[in-house]
This record gives sequence, C-alpha cells and structure tokens, in this order.
Amino acid sequence: MLRNGLEPWHLLIVAIVVIVLFGSKKLPDTARALGRSMRILKSEAKALKDDDTTAPEPPASPQAAGPTT
Repeated sequence: MLRNGLEPWHLLIVAIVVIVLFGSKKLPDTARALGRSMRILKSEAKALKDDDTTAPEPPASPQAAGPTT
C-alpha cells in the first residue's frame, strides 16, 4: 500500500489540509518561527561539534598505570 512512498498528490493533500486547519494568515508566521528554530538548532549542533573536536584529552590517571613500588 505504501510502496511508492509520498507522491506529489499526497503532498498536495497535506498542504491543503494544513491551509484549512491553520488558515493562510498564520502560515507565514509559523514558517518564520520554524525557520528560526531550525537555525538555532543548527548553530547549537555546530557549537557542540566544535566543542567536541577542540576539547583537550583528559590526562591519564595514575591509577591506570598500576603501582610504582
């Protein structure tokens, strides 16, 4: 039944339902808020990735080397 996945007419029906539910006046505000959220998410993910790559490695603990006596 879902072999072909989403076809163009499926997306058209979804778009019509969204317009009917939310109205054409709220859609630009919603799209703007969604875009802003995606930019924030993208910048935070990049910052996390940069922090992981530039973080210094922790020093080796002396207990892992074993006793020195």
